[in-house]
Amino acid sequence: MTGQSIVINRAMFDKGLVSDELAELNASIVAFQKTRPSPWDFPEEVVREARREGKGVFPPVAPDPDAITRSVRGRDGNDITVRILMPAGGKPRGTYLHIHGGGWVFGEAVESDAALRRLADATGLATVSVDYRLAPEHPFPAAPDDCEDAALALVRGEIEGAPTDFLAIGGESAGAHLSVLTLLRLRDGHRLVPFSAANLNAGCYDLSLTPSVRNAGTERLVLNTEDIKEFVMRFVPEAYSLRDPAISPLYADLSGLPPALFTVGTQDLLLDDSLFMAARWMAAGNVSDLSVWTGGCHVFQAFGRKAGETSMSEMSKFIGGIADVALAGSTAAR
Repeated sequence: MTGQSIVINRAMFDKGLVSDELAELNASIVAFQKTRPSPWDFPEEVVREARREGKGVFPPVAPDPDAITRSVRGRDGNDITVRILMPAGGKPRGTYLHIHGGGWVFGEAVESDAALRRLADATGLATVSVDYRLAPEHPFPAAPDDCEDAALALVRGEIEGAPTDFLAIGGESAGAHLSVLTLLRLRDGHRLVPFSAANLNAGCYDLSLTPSVRNAGTERLVLNTEDIKEFVMRFVPEAYSLRDPAISPLYADLSGLPPALFTVGTQDLLLDDSLFMAARWMAAGNVSDLSVWTGGCHVFQAFGRKAGETSMSEMSKFIGGIADVALAGSTAAR
């Protein structure tokens, strides 16, 4: 992690430099999606079940046999399930709070078991993934409320097996968005800055749509422009402005937030969101690292290619490196 500058090399965006494996992956995703009906032709629960079974673009769910589930009480009296993985071979030295993706409409914590198992074992951290309420049944602010409540329970030591010696937060896609909202809510509503690192992968930070989203068109390389519009429509009630900083954190005061790693592929329609947010994060005085992957589609790490494996290792190294420094400093101070 450097965090001192953001270097954007024009070669990153050269389509002629896309690796064969990512070119093949992208072509296979587009071809597969052309054989599938639009997800918006079906009720949300039908699409959710198909996603669990691996009938969509993402691999089927593979639950970790050692996962533990616990419950946190939400402000609305609802129970928020959190899914916990412990690192192999020892007591965790801290906790990574994870928030899953799925456009605020789809997805669940169990989908991330394989990635979080890898991260837990690589960093020595417990991982706690939040099953927040989904739209349209539970529109904004239900999801950020649940994430905030889960984060507060973690910080207060109320989640058994999740130590607070070191805390990091992160997620992918909508989960990256909700991670940033959680950081802002803790800072502004509770005067808390408990997380020492933020791992933000392919996030959506401007729900009024950045240029890369607006210009993506109809080709469904995982997602297309229509998909983002449909997600936002279900998530955000009409009474809210999409540029309200409480909804689109790109417009928020970002000062006083932890070091962040922004990861995105150049073929991701949410490319601009990460480019813009990484710059604003740094301009606010925070440490900001940007990892741009030539040819990477949206959340390319989910598809079992070498580039995705390398990217996940980079994320673990980022979080683990900050944990090493923070915990060493804590020990020295005793």
